[in-house]
Amino acid sequence: MQLTVAIIGPAHALKGEVRLEIRTDDPEGRLAPGTVLATQDRSGRPATELTVERLRFDGTRWFAAFAEAPDRTAVEALRGHRLLIDTDAEEEDENDEAWYRHQLVGLAARHVDGTGLGTVTDLEPGVAQDRLIVTTPDGQRVAVPFVEALVPEVDPEADLVLIDPPGGLFPGLGAIDVSEETTADGGDHD
Repeated sequence: MQLTVAIIGPAHALKGEVRLEIRTDDPEGRLAPGTVLATQDRSGRPATELTVERLRFDGTRWFAAFAEAPDRTAVEALRGHRLLIDTDAEEEDENDEAWYRHQLVGLAARHVDGTGLGTVTDLEPGVAQDRLIVTTPDGQRVAVPFVEALVPEVDPEADLVLIDPPGGLFPGLGAIDVSEETTADGGDHD
């Protein structure tokens, strides 16, 4: 399966550099100089392969230059193209717990106690960690930080994701009823 690593944005300066919209958590690895990537044009048709010549990060944005597009005119024609990797060709590491969006969307989300929470409808990239988006049976979207403490098990064969959410993350699940804890003036019950 081919997955998008980045989308080519506007040309930057005159030397054939482009701004990239990154779609991977490992831009330096996936877009290392010398890497050859398949591309797809804006309409989704396969386009020419591109070889990464330079990659840099300015603190907020990523920029790249490609051997096949040596000047501004050439890279302007690439705007909107998707840079792709073939995940089937990559070796799978049994200890690698990286998940792709297409592997998670549609899985049933269950609490570790077996209670149904909804369905995974998206995987959003985040700065510290990604977030699983679970749509509850009543249509609410809940963002669950995709960390092992909260998502201890992902089992695509069983179409299941187990979630151990903190109280209050899911509506009506584990919320503390303050009226039972304190009196109206804030004091404890005797």
